[in-house]
Amino acid sequence: MKRVLKIAVLTIAGIFAVVFTGDYVSVRFGIPNHREQFDSFDVRHFYAVKLKNRKTSYMYDQPQSMECVNSLLPHFGDQPCWYVKRHPVIQVNLDSGPFGAWIDTP
Repeated sequence: MKRVLKIAVLTIAGIFAVVFTGDYVSVRFGIPNHREQFDSFDVRHFYAVKLKNRKTSYMYDQPQSMECVNSLLPHFGDQPCWYVKRHPVIQVNLDSGPFGAWIDTP
């Protein structure tokens, strides 16, 4: 049973390595030649700030252009364009910290 599990895990890891490497080579060298490697989409950020009175304040930002990579997986620090296109709103959660954390104590 352990041997079958080990073979299955190694097979899955190998398949992932081949897919990731193929995706990277495709983006890095522009294969196929007719597609753009990078694109950009407008995304909107909004901030959800947790207040000390257990309420949440929402602040909206102007839409900003976000660079993405035309691939299956993230590369070069950018998200894939298919993901950015489907998630045009990004929520950033901020916490004001525990009550009294901002008070200076001698």
